[in-house]
Amino acid sequence: MEQDTCQTLLNHLQTAVSLLELSADTPLRREVNLLANVVNRSSFRIAVFAPFNYGKSTLLNALLGERTLPIDLIPTTGAAIAVRYGSELRSRIVFQDGTTIDEAGTDILKQFAVLDGDRRMREDVVSVEVTCPHPFLQMGVELIDLPGTDDQDAQDALVREQLLTADLVVQVLDGRKLMTLGEREHLRDWLLDRGITTVIFVVNFLNLLEPEDQKQVYNRLRFVAESFRAKLPAGVSNLYRVDALPALRSRLQGDLAQAQATGLPMFETALQHVVHSLQGQPSETRLPRLQAIATQVQQALRDKMTAIAATAPTFDEKELQRVHIKRKAQGLIQQGFSKSIAELQTWLALPNLLDRYHAAATVALQQFEFANWVTLSLKPDWVLHQQAVVDWVYKACDFFGQARPADLWVMFPEEPTVVLPDVSPQTPKASSGDVAPVAIATGLGWVFGGPIGAAVLGGASYLINKSGGTEVGNPISADALSYQVEQLYRNAAQDYLKRFSTTAVSALQRYEAIATPIISCPIPDPPAQDSQQHYQIQLIQFALENLEQG
Repeated sequence: MEQDTCQTLLNHLQTAVSLLELSADTPLRREVNLLANVVNRSSFRIAVFAPFNYGKSTLLNALLGERTLPIDLIPTTGAAIAVRYGSELRSRIVFQDGTTIDEAGTDILKQFAVLDGDRRMREDVVSVEVTCPHPFLQMGVELIDLPGTDDQDAQDALVREQLLTADLVVQVLDGRKLMTLGEREHLRDWLLDRGITTVIFVVNFLNLLEPEDQKQVYNRLRFVAESFRAKLPAGVSNLYRVDALPALRSRLQGDLAQAQATGLPMFETALQHVVHSLQGQPSETRLPRLQAIATQVQQALRDKMTAIAATAPTFDEKELQRVHIKRKAQGLIQQGFSKSIAELQTWLALPNLLDRYHAAATVALQQFEFANWVTLSLKPDWVLHQQAVVDWVYKACDFFGQARPADLWVMFPEEPTVVLPDVSPQTPKASSGDVAPVAIATGLGWVFGGPIGAAVLGGASYLINKSGGTEVGNPISADALSYQVEQLYRNAAQDYLKRFSTTAVSALQRYEAIATPIISCPIPDPPAQDSQQHYQIQLIQFALENLEQG
């Protein structure tokens, strides 16, 4: 998941840099391109850097156990030398014109990977690679020996770029001196400010000092190292002492005891621990670099947007204000309309109608006051909710200059009619073959035998069921008849409310479909005189939003 985050942020960075229209040699563009190669790299890269003659190459040779890199006679590395695993010791030089030199051993490095007589790097060399059959490299580790700093601008620029690509940075310190101002600035500008916090300091040349001086210098350097906010796995210090040249000599001679005294084994153990802990989660080291450079890109985007806006024609301020007011009003109208629709839908839900009106409707029906009840109770409540909905549509029509649609309207169902026969509960059942005519609405028809009644609503009829008490010689009781009559009225009232709910909900849905396009009508931006500049600003704003979210 974090790897996906790295890739997403990298994509946003590449898009943003393209909007900045930077030349290919601009540092910001070069660094984004470098990180593009880093995000999906499988190897774990360890870069070693320091000012000239601090023993970087000697330290790496001691780690590898042989004279792999140029030292002694020409202690001036003039290129970023990448040391990777290979079945044999070989060197490969790639030149600007595309030609390569690939030969066994490393003698060729003294010709193409060192500084010239003016202490300058060769401009015709693109890359220098050494393969070495060392077990540490076989773990997927890649060592980078960098040119010395604080001498030439070209070397410093190369070192800065290569540090950005490293998963772990080893900074070599000279124990014969405290950290210089330049070295302290590098800690801030080249490392911390660029999200590079996986850093280990190695003190060299302490063996050249008196024992008491060694202790004092090491304690002072420990204070500097601890003040650096390094992020390393638990149990790994960010300061180690390694006497590089004695360590190399002891390795070449196979003197393990002497090598132990130089501090090299302890440093090797720390490196292995770091690789083991961080190799499986590359985003731990790479995401902070992307985030740091994203901050720089964001500032560059803001500067470019300011420059474009300064030369672009401005919109009419009054027109902009009118658009702003319209959009704000539209949001309020949409909220109010949605709320009133929801309230009316809730009121029309059949369970809510029954809970609120069923009892009163039943009583009104029994007392022949149903029409008055509808007029004085149900209709006013409907009008109240209906008006709350259409008022928002009126506001939208008036504000946006649109024609008003037909109002939300519903036809109330026909009043139910309940007709009961004039038959006494004690009246015996008619003789066999006799028919009792019952006059009820909408042609209920003839019903055979016993006291019955009906509620008629449209084409629906509700009958009083004949009970067992209607058999001959066993007339229906008054209580049973009363209960059946009560249920008849309740069913009739319920059916009315159900029909009203269904009709009103359908009417509301039709009205909402008509009204929504009116209250959500598009409000265009005011026209700009230079649409290209406006489009550029929009693209930059979009890129900024992506970087802020990423």
